[in-house]
Amino acid sequence: MRAVVLSEFGPPGNLALAEVPDPEPGPAQALVDVHVASVTFVETQVRSGRPPNPAMLPRLPAILGNGVGGIVVSVGADTDLALVGQRVVTTTGGSGGYAERTAVDAAGLIHFPGELSLADAVALLADGRTALALVEASGLRAGETALVEAAAGGVGSLLVQLARAAGARVVAAAGGPRKVGVARDLGADISVDYGEPGWADRVRAQAGPVDVVFDGVGGAVGGTALGLLRQGGRFCAFGMASGSFTEFPDDQTAGRGIAVVRGAPVGPAQMRQLSAAALARAAAGTLRPLIGQTFPLDRAADAHAAIAARATVGKTLLLVRAPG
Repeated sequence: MRAVVLSEFGPPGNLALAEVPDPEPGPAQALVDVHVASVTFVETQVRSGRPPNPAMLPRLPAILGNGVGGIVVSVGADTDLALVGQRVVTTTGGSGGYAERTAVDAAGLIHFPGELSLADAVALLADGRTALALVEASGLRAGETALVEAAAGGVGSLLVQLARAAGARVVAAAGGPRKVGVARDLGADISVDYGEPGWADRVRAQAGPVDVVFDGVGGAVGGTALGLLRQGGRFCAFGMASGSFTEFPDDQTAGRGIAVVRGAPVGPAQMRQLSAAALARAAAGTLRPLIGQTFPLDRAADAHAAIAARATVGKTLLLVRAPG
């Protein structure tokens, strides 16, 4: 089969298409013929050799990719044969997604409504569950004001929609005019460019203190957003697009009664439930994944380069198999 192999940590060009043996499904595993694979910012950090946690570095050579959608073509021992032929999305356990076939835990397979395309389902697999878990963890209520950073990204674009659906006023912060426009089109009440000086002053003038911050950027942007929270507000961190997490000085947190939620840790069963809930919302037309760009498998390096250059909006996908 064809796969994108990383043999040395470094620039995007180190991702190379190669012929490798098909994986064999082990006990309780399923072999998925991959049609669509997710590409994430964290994977670009792993490829470069600088992930947020050194434990995330794989042994090389490696095939990256943690989210895929496709058709089950075979199963291993102790696995239900009825799975064969079914259309599914699934995580891979951290590797093996940038390939034409991947062997995965059969218990982790998620079936999704027929109204959804594989691309939409893959776009929601991880980002949908993350966004739903964050909104739940934040306790966001109708009438509150939520600031969403990286609002034109995969998770951020979903947070804008979910916060609106919860009855909150949404302040979207994104980098650059194009992304600000995308966030506005998604339904944000106020949209600002956090790359411009004085963006926080504009938020204060238009929205006043905010109740909840969803921090997908970290660094200086996250620190500024922290200062926009009201007394007793909630700060929900889920990303570090800037390259570093937000720091929390005592006078900005404990001194102001601010609750800090780092990510939304959940177990495997709850993760599947959240993904399924996001897929159900999309099928019902109440949640729309924003797929900003797609690349064929042999251009995985270009996908990484685009993400690293902050040139992407929404979700980035690899189209491993041609549609149809």
